[in-house]
Amino acid sequence: MTFVDVAQAPDFMLPMLQRLRTATATDLHRFAPPDEGARQSSVLILFSDGPAGPDVLLTERTAGMRQHSAQVSFPGGARDPGDADAVATALRETREEVGIAPEHMRVHAQLPDLYIPVTKYAVTPVVASAPGDYRIGEVSPTEVAQAVRVPIEMLVDPGVRRTVQSPMGRFGPAFVLDGLFVWGFTASVLDAVLTLGGFEQEWDREQLIDLPQKYWR
Repeated sequence: MTFVDVAQAPDFMLPMLQRLRTATATDLHRFAPPDEGARQSSVLILFSDGPAGPDVLLTERTAGMRQHSAQVSFPGGARDPGDADAVATALRETREEVGIAPEHMRVHAQLPDLYIPVTKYAVTPVVASAPGDYRIGEVSPTEVAQAVRVPIEMLVDPGVRRTVQSPMGRFGPAFVLDGLFVWGFTASVLDAVLTLGGFEQEWDREQLIDLPQKYWR
């Protein structure tokens, strides 16, 4: 399922949103959910035209969490019984994790469900925007170590792009930033969305790095 609403979207998002109209699950990630057995969840990909130019919100999960400990991710989580739909889940989780109220955000797209095999979650990415002067609120100390608005210009810099190899032998895109290492599901989706938005710069995909050991579990 994909719906796209460009009303009140920042100009820099318009090419991305137009291309997302026809995006499939395999355009965004290597795994699509199975027909049954997956647990439902959502993430919010929040863009803004910030002080340093267009940016996207990323969070670092706290160390010691049972799943995806210390990994960089989009705000999000499992669907609660009280959530009306995938969008409601993404907005609720964003408020709980980083203190941004739903009324400060405008939803533009709900993308096809994607799959994380290791946790058996079917993840619905929801694309939204917030005003350039929005502020990250109080973060949940049990879930979020830090929340950062990362400029797109920084993410597409060829100097931060790498191909990461996991201990299982899988390869995928990574972003090696100062204080943030983005890999796995988040890097895959972020790479695809930035490419669809026309932001990607040529980078050396032969620059391989091993996945840091702290992410092996």
